[in-house]
Amino acid sequence: MESVKIGLLGLGTVGAGTVNVLKRNAEEIERRAGRSVEIVCASARDLNKPRACDLDGVRLVADPFEVVTANDVEVVVELIGGASLSRELVLKAIEQGKHVVTANKALIALHGNEIFAAAQDRGVDVAFEAAVAGGIPIIKAIREGLAGNRIEWLAGIINGTGNFILTEMQSEGRSFADVLAEAQALGYAEADPTFDVEGIDAAHKLTILASIAFGMPLRFADVETQGISAVTQEDVQYAEELGYRIKHLGIAKRQGRGVELRVQPVLVPEQALLANVNGVMNAVMVHGDAVGSTAYYGAGAGAEATASAVVADIVDVVRLLTADPGHKVPHLGFQPHAINDLEVLPPSEIVCGHYIRMRVADESGVLAKISGLLAESDINIDAIQQKEPEGPEDDVTVVMLTDEVREGDLAEALSRIESQSFVRNGIKRMRVAHFDH
Repeated sequence: MESVKIGLLGLGTVGAGTVNVLKRNAEEIERRAGRSVEIVCASARDLNKPRACDLDGVRLVADPFEVVTANDVEVVVELIGGASLSRELVLKAIEQGKHVVTANKALIALHGNEIFAAAQDRGVDVAFEAAVAGGIPIIKAIREGLAGNRIEWLAGIINGTGNFILTEMQSEGRSFADVLAEAQALGYAEADPTFDVEGIDAAHKLTILASIAFGMPLRFADVETQGISAVTQEDVQYAEELGYRIKHLGIAKRQGRGVELRVQPVLVPEQALLANVNGVMNAVMVHGDAVGSTAYYGAGAGAEATASAVVADIVDVVRLLTADPGHKVPHLGFQPHAINDLEVLPPSEIVCGHYIRMRVADESGVLAKISGLLAESDINIDAIQQKEPEGPEDDVTVVMLTDEVREGDLAEALSRIESQSFVRNGIKRMRVAHFDH
């Protein structure tokens, strides 16, 4: 049977890794796909730049639209990133009746609803396993492996840069700024690290996972997103003293009439699986009503780790070329007519425990006043610590953990506490997450 012709958009780290995996494992891929796969055309900004892959027999072009419209290209693999040009290229490929494979989480999170509708109308597939958690096959696990379950929640470390920074802060006692500088030097973080450290990258990925888990449209704008730049070494130390570690998590959870969608630093019990995922590694936990809690761990980025997912999608598309496209797995796991427009709950409706830190005057009765103000809103304190002042006139730090509470109620209580004359410099809080049920 004739080989399937691939057009590749982008020859950066993941593009080169994809070329290498396809060539190195060509025989294995053909056995699994039923047909051989051949890259015939690729685009790159600089055609003369040295590449970390063998491009012998590959036609190189500067204009990516030449790849999309080439007559000999059957499948377009988009690896250029961004959400504007990539959207134009993918929609053009769909218009041409070509299947698409992409590793672009921003593209799917922001434009996936439009792209999947176009693909459905044209009868082609858009595969995007590599868009979330690199080499971890989390999309296939939720969409296909857990298809018999009602997904109750999922939570994951889905940005390796943020996890590296928090791991170093916890294990080595270093500051955020110090570790960020190292992450940039090592290539884990960009010169402008905003997407990673402020949670935007993770929010793109959570948007995709939540849509697949709950059968809802992609709703990136509704994800509550907080980064880790405000996490201090002091917070890391106090959390550890209380038996917790701070992790930057993406959390999607059914609650009452809707779902929570949030990316934020949270306190996780130190013995929990997610608390022990360190460095640049990723991990996702998914809880289904039938299977219970399941966990998926591995490299969330890197040339060949991400290429592993890209090539797996290419294999799926090649299989589809010899099958009935009308019976393929739907893009988001649910038939298009069955998409459920669930309400995304506002932060005030989220129910969970909280870590609270404040500076207060070193006066008698302060803890009793704080406890009383919380009790007025039926908020229970699970643990409380007062740090001794360093000098006779210094303020003291109070750290506490609450039981589960509705966030709106806590915000009102903390507002009352913050107005008290004994409170200095505001109140800091982070959510606490437990994943034991």
